[in-house]
Amino acid sequence: MLQIAVIGLGDISALHLAAIKGSELASLVAVCDHDPSLKGKAEGVPFYTDYMELLSEEQPDCVHICLPHHLHDEVTRACVKKGVHVFLEKPITTSAESSLSLIELVENQKEAKVCICLQNRLNATVQELRKIVKSGELGQIIGIKGLVTWHRPSSYYDVKPWRGTMKGSGGGVMINQAIHTLDLMQLLGGDVHSIRGSIDCLIENKHEVEDTAIAHLSFKSGATGLFFATNANATNDSVEVQVTFEKGECRIKDSILTKKWADGKKEFVVEDEKVAGTKFYYGASHAKLIHQFYQCIATDSDEYIHVREAQSSMELIQAIRDSSEQNKRINLEGSITI
Repeated sequence: MLQIAVIGLGDISALHLAAIKGSELASLVAVCDHDPSLKGKAEGVPFYTDYMELLSEEQPDCVHICLPHHLHDEVTRACVKKGVHVFLEKPITTSAESSLSLIELVENQKEAKVCICLQNRLNATVQELRKIVKSGELGQIIGIKGLVTWHRPSSYYDVKPWRGTMKGSGGGVMINQAIHTLDLMQLLGGDVHSIRGSIDCLIENKHEVEDTAIAHLSFKSGATGLFFATNANATNDSVEVQVTFEKGECRIKDSILTKKWADGKKEFVVEDEKVAGTKFYYGASHAKLIHQFYQCIATDSDEYIHVREAQSSMELIQAIRDSSEQNKRINLEGSITI
């Protein structure tokens, strides 16, 4: 039985705690947060306000890190250096550049596995869409579209000020909300050759980070991509991923994958599982990915989402930011790949 600890008891930790509780491979042994008022989120296990004390006293096999972005690097390093496996909420760190040294640390040691929580890869819709892409039944990919139209009021940043700063979060809508969509676009389309993007704040506020981003991607395969993400919508709408092929198209919307052939025939493929009592945009795959990672630890398998894979979306985010600031297309020279 794996001994598990959770560091960081913010909103997302509830999904992690539920998955640990439901696992036959693991047992929660401790939690940690700097805020003592959160002690009640995990009753029956020791509560710490100092993560180094937790690591020393409890010596867990695996730690779930559910902290603000700017703390990911520090705490992950501490765990890895102690040989403790890490299940890390996205993103890796606050920037593509800062993530590189952490990736180097992780890859240069063999004791600790680090899995990045890009759980939407395990959604049924995404899994089936990847099979369709691989089968070639609809021909080659011509284009990929990713849309994220959500709403984040000023109070979202006010309640947790780190979200509104570049130092604390590394950005706004791209790294906080739409990183999953960018991850899926390059997962489906392959190498990204170049990108032209623009970021802005459509809603005037006192925060440093962008609330809107748009980008045109050129894939090495010759396909193109359109990415649009905003937190300036009136509500949180369904994320949409559309793949256009030579012989038809596939679309994920409202957690349903549909396939449409060139003659107009449309068919339902699969619908994602839903978890009652959680925000719809979290999806239902946290538990799947967590269980998969526990199995990898138990069997010493490498079939999990490595930090190197997660770096791809980090580099896309940086390229969009650079393109916007420099007002030109950024050539990635095929460096973005899985």
